[in-house]
This record gives sequence, structure tokens and C-alpha cells, in this order.
Amino acid sequence: MLMFWKEKLVFLSVPKTGTTAYEKALGPIASMSVLDPPELKHAPLYRYNRFFRPMFEKACKAEMETLAVMREPISWLGSWYRYRRRPFMEGKPNSTHGISFDDFVTAYCAEKPPGFANVGSQYKFLEPRPNGTAIDHLFRYEDQARLIAFLENRLSVTLDLPRENVSPQIELSLSPEVEKLLHDRRAEEFELWHSIGG
Repeated sequence: MLMFWKEKLVFLSVPKTGTTAYEKALGPIASMSVLDPPELKHAPLYRYNRFFRPMFEKACKAEMETLAVMREPISWLGSWYRYRRRPFMEGKPNSTHGISFDDFVTAYCAEKPPGFANVGSQYKFLEPRPNGTAIDHLFRYEDQARLIAFLENRLSVTLDLPRENVSPQIELSLSPEVEKLLHDRRAEEFELWHSIGG
């Protein structure tokens, strides 16, 4: 999570959406960078609303705008799957070695996903709060040009993004049956991604 005080902007870090590269590029000009622990680095909107927003509003007398990135749901799951197939993950409980992408996505769709498929939900991460707190600026991961243009304009910078935290390249595809299961069980993920303007 990055906070830009003068520009009144907080960049929330949705896992597997390329935010590590933005943290590297923008960290030096951020007023506050939360890089550890992962529970705070990747603080979802509900955690931001509970802990960070009151701090900014009460202690600093500032109303901040929020920004986040969402990835197309199958691509997002593919990134998690590949990330957990890195060589050093082999033999670990969350490894996807020896598990097909279909089996990974099927497990993700379960009511209680097993550890290797327990990767959370972009929808839950970004879900508006009952008090009206919502993501002000939501971008598709697939539309980097629009996100970069927004950040360059808002923060008065020129961005040169490094490639960071990149998952191994593996060709992935879902069977039609599993893709339908995912759309049925996690419809809100697709609805939110399709609702993003651009």
C-alpha cells in the first residue's frame, strides 16, 4: 500500500496485479509505504476502512481517495497457480506442483478451498463498505496505459516500471466445464471486472 499525502491518494495493493512494480517505482515519492507484513501491505478495502481511513481522517484531518487494480479473474487465478509452481514451492503445502489448472480452479470454487487454492477474492478485497467507503479509482490490470496515465498526471511523475515478482510462464487453459463452474460460483468477480470503465 502506498500513500501520497499531498495528492490525497492511497494505492491499495491487490495481490497478483503487478503492484510490486508500482511500489518499486513510486515508493521513493510516497509519503508512506506499507511493504510488510503482507496483511498490511495487501490491506483490502475493509481493513483500510477500519484502520487507515480513520487515522487519515481523525489524526490528519484528510479525506483520501483510493486507487486499486483488478485483474481478469481467470488470468488472476493463473498468476496464483504459476506463482505457487515456482521450483522452491515443490513439496510445500501450498504448492500447485502435480495439480492441473482445472483442479486448482475447481478447488478454488469450493466452499472451503484447500490451502493450495485458498487465494482470496478480488471482489472481497475491493467490496464497498456499509459506511460508503469504496474504491474511487479502479483500473483493469490489462489496461496499464490508462493506469500509468492516471498516475503520471495525478502524481506529476514519469513512470518507468520494472518487472517485479513475475510468475513463471506456463500456457494455461480451462476446460469449458470448469470455466462455467468458475463463472457460476464466482460471478461477482467477473461482474466487477466487466464493470470497470476504460
